[in-house]
Amino acid sequence: MANLLEVNNLSISFTQYVQGLNRHDLKVISDLTIDVNESEIVAILGSSGSGKSLLAHSILGILPYNSHVKGEIKFRGNVLDQKLKEELRGKEICLIPQSVNFLDPLMKVSEQAIGECKNEKEHDTKKIKQREIFEKYGLDESVDDLYPFELSGGMARKVLLSTALINDPMLLIADEPTPGLDAKSVQETIEDIKKLKENGKGVLLITHEIDVALKTADRIAIFYSGYVIEINKVENFRNSENLLHPYTKVLIDALPRNGFNFAEGVQPLEVVKGCPYYENCPIRSDKCENNIPELVDHNGILIRCFNFEEVNDES
Repeated sequence: MANLLEVNNLSISFTQYVQGLNRHDLKVISDLTIDVNESEIVAILGSSGSGKSLLAHSILGILPYNSHVKGEIKFRGNVLDQKLKEELRGKEICLIPQSVNFLDPLMKVSEQAIGECKNEKEHDTKKIKQREIFEKYGLDESVDDLYPFELSGGMARKVLLSTALINDPMLLIADEPTPGLDAKSVQETIEDIKKLKENGKGVLLITHEIDVALKTADRIAIFYSGYVIEINKVENFRNSENLLHPYTKVLIDALPRNGFNFAEGVQPLEVVKGCPYYENCPIRSDKCENNIPELVDHNGILIRCFNFEEVNDES
């Protein structure tokens, strides 16, 4: 499989002014590395505030003006600068955004889904496809002439989903695509995402819903406090004994079917000097307090933990 998306050592911070003119740089993502291949679905799991949506917005070049980005993002081997991001988004790279506020309140939803067209023929072709996708998700012809404020929350999410699928993107970034949808629409969304994979496309699926990730993805990346701490095959997430990072194990053990085995502690809100999971980790050492482990390959699993760095060094 050819590499489609590469994100290397990405960090994102925001300039803020607090208490008057006191400048403060808030770092939200630190040293984030992830990739997506053709014919692959990579799901990202992590709590709110871990940086999942910011990754999506960085790939598309839609971060706010006060953001500062370091690192490298490549698409099909080409470095994504702002100009190339603007050329590709909505075409080869499409987003299903998390918020329905991405819909233009002053434009009818069918025209938003169709988007800009070079000529009338292209518009007519897209119109046919738009109607097919809307119909599939239970949006009849009466919806076409509605404005976003006239839609229910579930209908708005279906419009966002349809808009992303119309252009048949090479890379789909799905940021929480299923909340607010009925069970039938959730299953249809999962199937559509899988069809993209079958057609050689890549999908970056951002979700809080672990079961959706388990049913859809080939690999799952775990975000914690702005870092990727583990990337593992989806089959290994069915049993926490097959996972490596202590946080990943806790995450899976806390599922209802695994007995709600919660662990104490919260995700740090500010950048810490050492391992971001240090305060809550049951296998921490003195080295972890002031040093940040690298993301290393351990038998095909990417893991950010000194315990596995040392094993690799010995081998």
